[in-house]
Amino acid sequence: MMLDIKESKIIGCYELIPRIFSDNRGRFVKTFHEEVFAQAGLETNFAEEYYSVSHKGVLRGLHFQKPPREHTKVVYCVHGEVMDVVVDLRVGSPTCGKYDIFDLNSDKANMIYIPKGLAHGFYVKSNQAILIYKVTTVYSPENDTGIRWDSVGIPWPNDNPIMSERDRMLPAFEEMQNIFTY
Repeated sequence: MMLDIKESKIIGCYELIPRIFSDNRGRFVKTFHEEVFAQAGLETNFAEEYYSVSHKGVLRGLHFQKPPREHTKVVYCVHGEVMDVVVDLRVGSPTCGKYDIFDLNSDKANMIYIPKGLAHGFYVKSNQAILIYKVTTVYSPENDTGIRWDSVGIPWPNDNPIMSERDRMLPAFEEMQNIFTY
């Protein structure tokens, strides 16, 4: 199998661990294979892909897009290391209000499959990190929002991370309920 799929603490969210091919030239990693994703019941219809470059101590998130522009995401780190976090916002989900933490890094080449209805964010642990995001809907500024990083009890490594003003001012988790249903 070219991809190990591990369940996370959050229903429908998975850690994807691809096979890494290494030799004297370097490494080769396949991050997406439509048939393998489809056989595992994962979304295969991605509409947009982008990346972010962030410095050590930066916290981005916790972001999501509201209906009708909500999306499934696959995120992975091609350079550096981050503490990656998802929070379940789906009312009726047995894991609503819960979070899970992943160590994403370029050496492991692991990815996180994030279904609709989850907020996502990360904290950069290395000097620099580059994250790739593959999403099922195109970015929609009027539907783009999030929850405040410190509103669900996540044990971030830094109490005063480098953040955008927008992210610092996001509403608390309690204020963003009833957007998604399970």
